[in-house]
Amino acid sequence: MRDQRQLGTNLVVHYERRKFILDDSEHARSAIGRYVETYAYADRPFEIRWKGVLLPYRIFDPRQQRVTHAAITENKRLGDVLAFIKAQQDAEPPKIGPVGKQRSRYTPTGAPRRGNKGWVERRAERRAAEAQASASPPAE
Repeated sequence: MRDQRQLGTNLVVHYERRKFILDDSEHARSAIGRYVETYAYADRPFEIRWKGVLLPYRIFDPRQQRVTHAAITENKRLGDVLAFIKAQQDAEPPKIGPVGKQRSRYTPTGAPRRGNKGWVERRAERRAAEAQASASPPAE
């Protein structure tokens, strides 16, 4: 089965949810950003070609990137560093950030707002003036 895939800037070709990392060479670098041909055979290994030349590659395995707890404890120097960090973390409790409406830094100051008044403010002023006019006795 023949297909074309674009080669990324870091010499990676994606094919069937796997990453194929090409070996760094002059020929591979000339193919960056261009389409390379991929060949998937039933009886032979997968091939990546550029202008008819076979490009060597390795398959990226994400399981190789994981660090296990056992690997950390086997390293004596790293164990000492982690113990030092743990002691520092125990000395200072974690700072808990604000929750809910306190998340924003806005604090109301009570200062009057600038600009034109909205309909709510105008209605409140009109009602206050009406209430004051009805409460005061008529002048004779």
